[in-house]
Amino acid sequence: MNKALFYGTAGVFFFAFTFILNRSMHLSGGHWIWSASLRYFFTLPMLAVIVGRQYGFSNIHSEIMNNTFQWFTWSMTGFGLFYTLLVFAGDHGEAWLLAALWQVTIVMGVLMAPLFGSKISMRNLAASFIILAGVFLLQFQGVSGFDPENSLLTLIPILIAAIAYPLGNRKMMAACGSDISTIERIYGMTLCTMPLWILMAAYGAFKLDAPSANQVFQSFLVALFSGVVATFLYFKATDLAKTDIKQLALVESAQSLEVVFALIAGIIFLGDALPNHAGAAGIVLIIAGMTLNSLLALRH
Repeated sequence: MNKALFYGTAGVFFFAFTFILNRSMHLSGGHWIWSASLRYFFTLPMLAVIVGRQYGFSNIHSEIMNNTFQWFTWSMTGFGLFYTLLVFAGDHGEAWLLAALWQVTIVMGVLMAPLFGSKISMRNLAASFIILAGVFLLQFQGVSGFDPENSLLTLIPILIAAIAYPLGNRKMMAACGSDISTIERIYGMTLCTMPLWILMAAYGAFKLDAPSANQVFQSFLVALFSGVVATFLYFKATDLAKTDIKQLALVESAQSLEVVFALIAGIIFLGDALPNHAGAAGIVLIIAGMTLNSLLALRH
C-alpha cells in the first residue's frame, strides 16, 4: 500500500469513530447536546496548540476580524448546524447506518456545483443516484423494519447536515485569503462556532443532568480522533496525492471504507444489529457509487 492510500485509509478509520462514539454516548444515557458541545470545547485548544506553534494567531484572527460576517455565517453552517444535526441523528440509528447515510454529502456536493460557478456533471450525478438508491434501501428497508418516525428523525437531520457541511466549508474556502492554511481555517471556523456551543452547554447546565465522566472522556476521544488525528491524516494523504490524479481518486474512494469500519465496530462494541439483505445491498450500492465517482474523476 502506498503512503497516500495508507494515510487516507487511516484517516477514514479515525473518522468512523465519530459515529461509534456518539452512538455509544447515546446508548449510555448521554444527551446529544453535551456530545456536540464538548467535542468542540476539546477540539479548539488542540487546534490552537497546532496553529500557535506553526503559524501564530495574528494572521487568522485578523482575517476573521476583517470578514466577520462571512466567517461566523459559514462556520455556523459548516460546523455548527452540521454537527448538531449529525449528533442528534445519532440518537435514532446505528453507527453504521449514520455512516452510510452520511455519504449523501457526495450527492449534495455534485448538486451544489452551480453555486460555485461550475456545471453539474451528469456522469457524476448518475453515480450519485446510485448512492441515493443505497441510502433508500438502508433507510426504508432497515434492519428492524420501517419505523416512520425514527426514520424521519434520522434521515431529515442527515440530509440537512449533508447540505450544511459542504456548503459552509466551500463558502469559507472561497472567502479565505490565499495565505490562510487549511489548519488555520479549521481553527478559525471552530473558534467562530464557540458561541453556539457555549449556549448549548448553558442550556444543558440548567435543564439537563451534568455529563457523566464517561461522556466527557468519549467526547474528548471524538475531538482527538476525528477533529485532529483524522483531519491530519486525510489532509496528509491528499497532499501526497495532489500531483497525481490517479492517486487522488484512489484516496478519495477510500472514504467508502468508513461505512465498513463503522459497521464492524458497531456490531462488536455496541451490539448494533446486522443489516438484512436489503441493508447489505444498500451498503454495496453506496460503495459502488462512491467508487464510480472516483473513477469518473480519474478519467478527467
